[in-house]
Amino acid sequence: MNQSRLCEVVLFRNYGYSELLDPEKGLYGIKIIKPNSIKYFYFSESLQKRQLESKARAVLKKLKEAKEIQKAIVNKKKLPKKFRIDNELIEIEYSFRTKLEELSDEEAIELLKASLINGREGFFCLKSSKDLTLEEALKIYRRKDSIEKIFHSLKNEIQIKPLRVWSDDSIYGAIILGFIAQLFISLMRSEFEDLKHRSTKFIKKSLKNLTLTVNFLKNGVKQYIFANFDKINSLIVTRMSEIL
Repeated sequence: MNQSRLCEVVLFRNYGYSELLDPEKGLYGIKIIKPNSIKYFYFSESLQKRQLESKARAVLKKLKEAKEIQKAIVNKKKLPKKFRIDNELIEIEYSFRTKLEELSDEEAIELLKASLINGREGFFCLKSSKDLTLEEALKIYRRKDSIEKIFHSLKNEIQIKPLRVWSDDSIYGAIILGFIAQLFISLMRSEFEDLKHRSTKFIKKSLKNLTLTVNFLKNGVKQYIFANFDKINSLIVTRMSEIL
């Protein structure tokens, strides 16, 4: 979205020509009809808040990195390993200088904010050849986006095998198992507040690392021994033990 279009959206919103779609999320929209296409422009206050929070974290991360480099320079020490090329076959000479010598933390933060925040946070645009309402366009987009994310998760996080060389029955079975795994992880996110924003990859890795040893005692009793606990699988195992 170019700057002039952004200004146009802001003016529509401020002067009441945009349509309020969701008061709770502060979602506004306008529809611009052109000869060959229709553009649906949206502004979301909740999306703007999330994007600004993300950029605020990026600002603090950059400030922390700059402080680490500045500390190494002042103490005349090597840079921390993450800032260096760690390869015996590469020789490199370099020098670093930060702006922190002449800036306060507040000034450094303002400088970073000016470079990261562009004023377009919270805005997004959809384009279609069909004349839809603002709500219809957004609903179709979200439905499409959800499907894409599910299949991305199946391929890259659940990691079902490539389907192109399988028989039809194998494909159906693999997809069903993949969706069942995705369903269980979604239920875990719904059940546990701490897992709501955890990626499928980390939840899967945590559960994969969890091991169970079953000892069969002489009196026929089974002894279950869990190992390799971490924060995620501990939470899940504790909850399951309460249910059972």
